[in-house]
Amino acid sequence: MIWIAPEPPSAAPAREALLDCAFGPARWQKTAERLREGRLPAVGLSFAAFDDAAGAAKLVSTLRFWNVRLGNVEALLLGPVAVDGGQRGKGLGGRMIRRGLAAAAALGHRAVILVGDAPYYSRFGFAAEPAQRLRLPGPVDPRRFLALALVPEALVRAEGAVRPTGLLAGPARHERVA
Repeated sequence: MIWIAPEPPSAAPAREALLDCAFGPARWQKTAERLREGRLPAVGLSFAAFDDAAGAAKLVSTLRFWNVRLGNVEALLLGPVAVDGGQRGKGLGGRMIRRGLAAAAALGHRAVILVGDAPYYSRFGFAAEPAQRLRLPGPVDPRRFLALALVPEALVRAEGAVRPTGLLAGPARHERVA
């Protein structure tokens, strides 16, 4: 049986192994990673799916959101989302995304961006057009830069540079300014 829950801290090693398997070492070079590095995920918006069919809960999917600013508009960055190879094609990725978007909306977030496959993400309401006036901190295929307004008109004023916000991770919180 597969179940989705908030990601526990103990899942971090399994999450990283799943992401390495899904995306390989190039995942650290992606433009979206520039918005995540040195930051903690958005509060309450990290999810994991576990399969307990073998008697022990095994992490089989992960999904996280990150706080960003789209010019002057607060939003979230979705990703990465990954599904274990043995579970692909069974709808788990879609379940994770729907669960994450519902949680984001319930927490009062108004918009979400991502870099991903438009035909896949369009089923959740993502489109390239709302992201056209935005600039990511690195190269990206504009057809893969997608946005979704969780509330009407949330992206009307969104333009300019996309910047990371949210809590800094680890020692970066205590960096000294020279």
